[in-house]
Amino acid sequence: MDELDPDDPRPPFQQVAAVLKAAILTGAYQPGDRLPSYTELASQYGVAVMTAQKAVGVLRDEGLVVSRQGKGSFVRQRTERSVGLRPHVEAIFDSGAVAIDFAGFSGETLHGVISEPLDKVRSGRLQANSLQIRILLPDLSKPVGLPALAPEGVDSPDVRKRAERIVQRSTQGIVETVEELAALGLVESATAQVRTYHSAPLFKLFLLNQTEAFFGFYPVLQHSVAIAGQPVEIFDPMGKDAILFHYAKSEDADSVDTQYVEQAQRWFDSVWNSVAKDVQS
Repeated sequence: MDELDPDDPRPPFQQVAAVLKAAILTGAYQPGDRLPSYTELASQYGVAVMTAQKAVGVLRDEGLVVSRQGKGSFVRQRTERSVGLRPHVEAIFDSGAVAIDFAGFSGETLHGVISEPLDKVRSGRLQANSLQIRILLPDLSKPVGLPALAPEGVDSPDVRKRAERIVQRSTQGIVETVEELAALGLVESATAQVRTYHSAPLFKLFLLNQTEAFFGFYPVLQHSVAIAGQPVEIFDPMGKDAILFHYAKSEDADSVDTQYVEQAQRWFDSVWNSVAKDVQS
């Protein structure tokens, strides 16, 4: 047992919080690591379970940990690039029912993140009873502001058609793989849908099982692309350069994380069910 300092004037919950915070900041607990349970912390530091719970609450309020319903508290991955999504995506397959909602520009990042887990389902290394993927993208058949020609920033149908080809390549790969898993009987219920709505692509949002959200803004960069075999300067939302912020629902209904996930899901559902239109294959 790690005894607390009896001469420390701080309340026990603050002392426990301080020890855990130091462990996080020094790397003893890495991003994604699960903290000991409230019962384990109480036993380790000789305090009441409620004291341990209050100590973890301090860390949660400081943004150092996130608490997931029924799973415990984890060191927050405060910022991470999209490659860090894959462990979170694979983890939700343990629940049996997998629901992934994505809103963004092209779906390239989603395709990269979901391809390996879907391959593992095909090979039997991951399982899911149900799989639902919803992809919400801007309607590039009409001007939406981005991508655009540089330096004037004017709309270009050719630039939008280039982006549409990228979108089609990414989303078709996802839809076809999910349909294959359903046809093979590897997943009892599996659907992948793509809808578009009239909006400029400004951010990307991933929602996992309505309990976790990853959000990031697209930086807009000027670079050269090939249009009809010729180099053309465009303003382009760059998904690979978007840094994602992670939020996870907890037992605390009033926490910022819980409210963010709920509001992000509410936004997605509202657009999906109102103005978004199915993509015709």
